[in-house]
Amino acid sequence: MKNVKDEKILGEKRRSLLLKWLKEADTPLKGSELASKTNVSRQVIVQDISLLKAKNEPIIATSQGYLFLQADDPSGYFVERIIACKHDPSRSKEELSLIVDHGVTVKDVIVEHPVYGDLTASIMVSNRKEVEGFIKKIQSSNAAYLSQLTDGLHLHTLTADSQEKLDAVCLELEEAKFLVND
Repeated sequence: MKNVKDEKILGEKRRSLLLKWLKEADTPLKGSELASKTNVSRQVIVQDISLLKAKNEPIIATSQGYLFLQADDPSGYFVERIIACKHDPSRSKEELSLIVDHGVTVKDVIVEHPVYGDLTASIMVSNRKEVEGFIKKIQSSNAAYLSQLTDGLHLHTLTADSQEKLDAVCLELEEAKFLVND
């Protein structure tokens, strides 16, 4: 991500730059970093990202920053599975670590709220370092886990490059008493 001059980058030009940087990045980009690069406030970046999402740009906000979801690489085959889990917050790190240790990404968490319906939040953790960062962010911000709204019951969308990895992680999640069974 190249630095821009000390001038404020305006409107469409700024959004074009944001989109370009997000597409080129191989790691999430923080809103504050993007704000600094374009000489605007973080709130302006949040608004820009919302406008880009409204134009169907596949951008997600994760605990590590913004990500542009690349179109599936034709050479790589990715599969998804939604799993139902239940546990108290003290086991969140254990659950996420178990999943990423199998080479599986935790894409999101979903809970069913009695008023709002399904609430989905991006997690996007693929390794222990990202899990550690996610847990630290929850703890340092004193935020509640979404699963606390539903007495620990929640769904995760998992992605992997093989069905076998998803099968293996589900087996281990079941053995560790994380999965909800019929």
